[in-house]
Amino acid sequence: MTSKILPAIGLISAALNNFNPYPYDAGFDIEKVTQLAVDLPSHSWEFGATAEALIELENPQFSVFGVAPFPVANVSRTKVRALDYVANNVRLGGGRYDALDRGNGAAGDPASMGVFAVMLGKRDEGFANAARQTAQGLLEDVPRMPNGAISHRSAVAEVWADFMYMVPPFLAYYAADQEDLGLLRETVRQCRLYRENLQLETDEPYKGVWRHIIGPQAQDTGLWSSGNAWAAGGMARVLATVMKAPVAATNTTWQQGAITQLTGYIKEILDGAMASSHDGGLLRNYYQDVGGPHGFGEISGSSLLAATAYRMAVLQPSVFGQRYITWAEGIRRTLGRDDRNGNPHVTRTGVVTPAVNPLGWLDTRPFTTGSPEGQAFVVLMYAAYRDCVYSAVCSRPQTEGSGSNFGSTSANNSTVGSRRMVKRNHAHRRAPHGTN
Repeated sequence: MTSKILPAIGLISAALNNFNPYPYDAGFDIEKVTQLAVDLPSHSWEFGATAEALIELENPQFSVFGVAPFPVANVSRTKVRALDYVANNVRLGGGRYDALDRGNGAAGDPASMGVFAVMLGKRDEGFANAARQTAQGLLEDVPRMPNGAISHRSAVAEVWADFMYMVPPFLAYYAADQEDLGLLRETVRQCRLYRENLQLETDEPYKGVWRHIIGPQAQDTGLWSSGNAWAAGGMARVLATVMKAPVAATNTTWQQGAITQLTGYIKEILDGAMASSHDGGLLRNYYQDVGGPHGFGEISGSSLLAATAYRMAVLQPSVFGQRYITWAEGIRRTLGRDDRNGNPHVTRTGVVTPAVNPLGWLDTRPFTTGSPEGQAFVVLMYAAYRDCVYSAVCSRPQTEGSGSNFGSTSANNSTVGSRRMVKRNHAHRRAPHGTN
């Protein structure tokens, strides 16, 4: 880790109450995008994605991308919107893996809120217990694939690329907090096991990317953009944890090997995505479906992979050089323009379009009324871009941002609500991912 780059991130949030999260012009109204990211979620993984976006945006010193995230801060939820957001949206239960979202049929999704349960647990034993139960349930109760990969589903052994943003970042963070090197090592091993199951063997330009789902219930061997983004973005969070957790430094040989391993896995996915055929400046919903109904350009996977490129340019600048930044900048700037039909990618109310249907990834119709996770991914991209600029890795923009009046805008959500209600009943709905 360089002494030049990362400390700058710590400086950007020296004061909790005076930090402007929007110092630079995104090319679109990022405050309205953020407000919808907060307002739209209704499922556990959506709450988790938005909470991660909020902490990276508004309290970067507490994110694993901050300069010194460990030991885990003991901070009031009233001071950190991400903590209050999770505390208000969890459904604490008496189970194990679903301790943060009782009755959830997906083993992996409740863990998306696990990092924040660890933080909340510093002052609330109920959250500390929920974090402990979640970790124990994932490690001891959930089915596994033949190679030992923890299932994303609770009823059958099934691996989803989405899992990588939910479970490994939580387990790594929990391990760092508990000073449990064995658990941290197991977390990195799970990344390897998931890659063994999901990475596609091909000589196509997108070589290195992952398939979406392998298993008996919802198998999808397509190269889903959002799935690859979930995987790469999640491993970037694990990597940052391995680099900064004091317990990892107790075995520097293992630590350096894990850093090299994770860096390589993330690079494979980013290289494959960047080399794939784009559509209108965005990644296709399914990389392999060029010219087909599933191959439309969409903002969700594009934005989270752009966020990952920015993060890796800071974490591992010797590996992720200017071409990764240039590609991420291309995605961000595309969102600031109109699409081929003359419609803005970010509407006046802050809806980012077109997205993949958040409850039905096989829907061939671009989703234009507000994807909860898509909105969060755009916020993650902006936060990563801003921190890349602060770190003097990305170039400083010519125009400044809109200020710190976050949370002050509103949008008409009636259309969003009605469309999402219909989509919950879609034949390929998102329910197998996060709900019964």
